[in-house]
Amino acid sequence: MIGQRNSAAWIAMKHILISGIAFVMLYPVLWMLGSSFKPGHMIFSETWFWPQEWNFQNYMNGWTGIQGNPFSRFLTNSIVLSLGAVLGNVVSCSMAAYAFARLDFRFKAICFGLMLMTIMLPHHVTLIPQYILFNHLEWVNTYLPLVVPKWLATDAFFIFLMVQFFRGLPKELDEAATIDGCGPVRIYTKVIIPLAFPALVTTMIFTFLWTWDDFFSQLIYLSDVSKYTVPLGLRLFLDSSSQSDWGPMFAMSVLSLVPCFIVFIVCQKYFVEGIATSGLKG
Repeated sequence: MIGQRNSAAWIAMKHILISGIAFVMLYPVLWMLGSSFKPGHMIFSETWFWPQEWNFQNYMNGWTGIQGNPFSRFLTNSIVLSLGAVLGNVVSCSMAAYAFARLDFRFKAICFGLMLMTIMLPHHVTLIPQYILFNHLEWVNTYLPLVVPKWLATDAFFIFLMVQFFRGLPKELDEAATIDGCGPVRIYTKVIIPLAFPALVTTMIFTFLWTWDDFFSQLIYLSDVSKYTVPLGLRLFLDSSSQSDWGPMFAMSVLSLVPCFIVFIVCQKYFVEGIATSGLKG
């Protein structure tokens, strides 16, 4: 009986400890959520996230936008850009991964090694050459520099992720499909892709989140306010030379997190499965 009580007390202490750690980790998000309902003069004067005075006008003012551009336009731009990047990464990276995992061609190992080396190459190293290239192509101030590279399998991380997944699939499936008259293209579309759905969903989630949250690349290539995405649109609420609208900015920041939560919650099952199987099979 005493042992059971001690065990129950230990379990309760672990739950309390875990809940406390979770609260500390989530406190910045809770503070942002509470600040979105606070008047501007109370946001930085209170450390507790729960508002003492509720102000729903922040959401109305934030949705109206700034400089004549409603915030819905920034959301639409981010959705279009993110979907283009997601579709490009899924198609191009899966094709490259299929070639590395299933096909035999000359200098395959060298090409795969060079591809892995690009993962360790910092983005800032290639920024200036890429900008010069896109400027010559007259792609600056368009979405093309942010979308077209995704269709050329430039994200080596996702290629490596799917290569590991494809290698875990039995090669007997390819042999059986070949006997039935399927070529490499039909094997890729009819056999590999349906079985690799968890890895594809993992690629979709990461690409969507990284593109949605990307600030630096979008700041470099976009200059027209009407083409701004959510990160750039949120920046417009802050003015270093005059008053900043912190309340509307926090309100729109909360709204900008909603698509990310929806995507992750809907695809969570496949996301965990894709990461687990890609890591264990090789």
